[in-house]
Amino acid sequence: MATVPCLNEAEAAAAQAAARKVVETHQRLADWLRVGMTLAQIDVFVAKTLADLACRSCFLGYPVAGHLPFPSHACLSVNECVVHGHAAYRKQPLQPGDVLKVDIGVWFQGWVGDAAWTYSMGRPTPEVRRLMDCGKESLAAGIEQLRAGKKYMEWAVTVQDCVEKKYGYRCVENWGGHGIGRKVDEKGKRGLHLPPHLLNHRPKPGSPWTEAGHVWKVGNLVAVEPMIAVGTGETVQRPSEYAPRLNDWPVYSADGSMTVHYEHDVLIAEDGPRVLTAGLEGLRDEIE
Repeated sequence: MATVPCLNEAEAAAAQAAARKVVETHQRLADWLRVGMTLAQIDVFVAKTLADLACRSCFLGYPVAGHLPFPSHACLSVNECVVHGHAAYRKQPLQPGDVLKVDIGVWFQGWVGDAAWTYSMGRPTPEVRRLMDCGKESLAAGIEQLRAGKKYMEWAVTVQDCVEKKYGYRCVENWGGHGIGRKVDEKGKRGLHLPPHLLNHRPKPGSPWTEAGHVWKVGNLVAVEPMIAVGTGETVQRPSEYAPRLNDWPVYSADGSMTVHYEHDVLIAEDGPRVLTAGLEGLRDEIE
């Protein structure tokens, strides 16, 4: 397993500065967002906001073997789309009842900030509000397990039990959080996806997640992100009539059920977890 970096205080401060850019972008977006807007309009707003904040998207142009580079400044995923939706995959305006997940990642002075939040277009139904509450509660409960000396598995168990035992929903299988850090480390890796990988559920038999028994160390930095569906943990990818050459990016719940996605950047500090993207909980998440 690759070594998980341990940040010193100066590096932690730099990571905090990048995380704050993400929070401010979400805050401006939540104040501006309205029912009837398109994903393309939202992505333009994110791009302009990042430029105004002297940072840039670390998603735009992101390369993955076998895929075209990611085409948007933000991940914009609607309803059954869990993650990796982009501005071109859906052209119809957002309508009351839609649920929008916005994942924003930035480069700022060589460091990554990365956080996602979920917005309801109009007043949510009771089930959607409960699903959103589940996402926020599971994120907060899991973060309490991110302490030096605790195993990664304790995050997964806490999140899964909150989602599946308390609320009766499902953790999206085999998707999860990841380390973040510098734009390029000493081995030339990108700073957006670094070790460790952090599932949101107990690994199933044959799972490639071999890090469950590893423990957190002071200075570790991780982006944690519960992804939750009403009906199933399974996912699919499918063509898009609007962007057929980019249809390998969006990830959907296999049964088409509603989904949410919440993400914080967390530093493992000596006195416990330090949420670098604190403040997202106060966002206006019912959009008129």
